Formats: sequence, C-alpha cells, structure tokens
Amino acid sequence: MKNKFSRLKKLLILSGKGGTGKTTVTSAFISLGGIQKYADCDVDAPNLHLTIPLSGEPERKNYYGFGKAVINKTKCVHCGLCEQNCAFCAIKNETVEIFECEGCGVCEVICPVKAISMEDYASGELMLYKSEGHVFSTAQLKMGSGASGKLVTAVKKQIPDSDNSEIVVIDGSPGIGCPVIASISGVDMVLIVAEPTISGIHDMKRIIDTAKHFSTPCAVCVNKFDVSIDNTEKIEKYCTEIGVPVIGRIPFDKEVVKAVNHCESIVNYPESKAAKALSEICNKLKKTLLQGGES
Repeated sequence: MKNKFSRLKKLLILSGKGGTGKTTVTSAFISLGGIQKYADCDVDAPNLHLTIPLSGEPERKNYYGFGKAVINKTKCVHCGLCEQNCAFCAIKNETVEIFECEGCGVCEVICPVKAISMEDYASGELMLYKSEGHVFSTAQLKMGSGASGKLVTAVKKQIPDSDNSEIVVIDGSPGIGCPVIASISGVDMVLIVAEPTISGIHDMKRIIDTAKHFSTPCAVCVNKFDVSIDNTEKIEKYCTEIGVPVIGRIPFDKEVVKAVNHCESIVNYPESKAAKALSEICNKLKKTLLQGGES
C-alpha cells in the first residue's frame, strides 16, 4: 500500500476574479513552502514567472488545439456552400479568416467536392523549465485562440508525479470558465484568495460553488482584509455557515506594491506585514493539505 505522501498533493490557488492578489499569494507560498514543482495555468495571461527566479531556457513545444479550415483552390467549384453555412462568418470569397475560424468542421462536411480539410493549427506554446531540482510548467495561448481548457490540462500533464515532492502549487485563472474547470480537475485542494469588496464576495461564492460541484475541498484567505473589516467579517460568516475554513487574513501592505514593481516575491521583504501573515497561512495550509488522508 502506498504511503499517503507517495504522490504529489496538488494545491490550486484561485480567486474568482482578477486583481485579488492570487499570483502574489502563489509566489509567496512557493518560496515559503520550499515548493519544487509548480505551474501557471492562467494561459491567457501567465505572469507567475515574473516573480519566480528562473534560469536557463525552457523546453518549448507547440500546442495544437482545434484545427482550422483550409480550402484547396484547385478543387473548389465555387458553389459558396461553405460561406453560406459557416456560423462564424469565417469564410469570405473562398478564403478562411484564420482568427474567425472555430474549427467546427461544418464546411469540411458540407463541401460537395471535398475541397476543404481541417488542419492542425498551433494555438499556443507549452513551456517547461527544469533547473536545480525545480520544475515549472506554463503556457501562452495565442491571441484570439480558443481551447484554453485543453491547454490548461496540457500544462498540468507536464509536471511529473514522483515520490520525492510533497506539494505541487498551481496558479489558476480568474473567473469560473473553462480554464478554471480544467485547473480544478484532479487537484486535492483549492485555496481561494478573496478580497473584502462586494464584487470580491460575489465571485468568491461562485468559485466556492464551482469547487463544491467537483467535490474538491477548499479554504479561503482574505487579502487586504483591513480595507473593509465589515466585508471581511461577512466573508468569514458566510464561510463558517457553509463549512469552508478561513485560514487567515492578509493586511493591506504597500511593500507588496514595491515587490510587484520589482518583479519579486513579497517574501523577499521579511519585515512586510503581508509576508508575515502569508507565512502563517502557508504553515496552516501545508498541515491541512498533507494531513488530508490517504491518496
């Protein structure tokens, strides 16, 4: 029987909305927890690499999502059926607009002379950094490309399982859409970074509901809690009522702004009030995650 620490425990950090400090918390947890394997699954706008020291060039490979339609002009009989039936108006004058094509394949099916085929299209790039025992997986979706959820899954698959590391930390996307759903799949716990605002509370509730839909345990920490004590207390009251633990409060701290401006983790500022709060949260979270039962 495998020991309960014999595979990676996957911690996903989400926010429900952008701008709550999710990536700041993620980079701090990586440093404070001595994490050696981590990923940035915000493939539309990855930025974890800005605060994590990296060395060397990553392994790069193209990511192929949905195919794109290609018209063979020598076979085309100019019937116009493809243009008439394209729901995305991606075909104009027998030419495919690459950014409009969604790869649905209707034009390929409807073409009477088989002049249209769906061909692989590199919709993003996967990157994998390996240095000094650290593994960092990330990706960048090309502008206007879809299939972000599939790319998130590919990012997670790049991190090898092993018996040597305890936790892998994943920086997720904001919102509750496809990338977030793909990020939640297969993780052991979700940490939600909430902010004490009306929109922050609303979006925290949405991401809690999303995690619960997949039966994934979650916990909450409140960032910049002292901006609104009333809203912080509303967050804590709501979480208590539904049985979601609130594992800490992070104060508003101008040192965080300084760290972000210098592309550094807040843990590089040991006198920071936010860094001290994050250290306590990190210790609680590691204990909770690693005592979560058998794998």
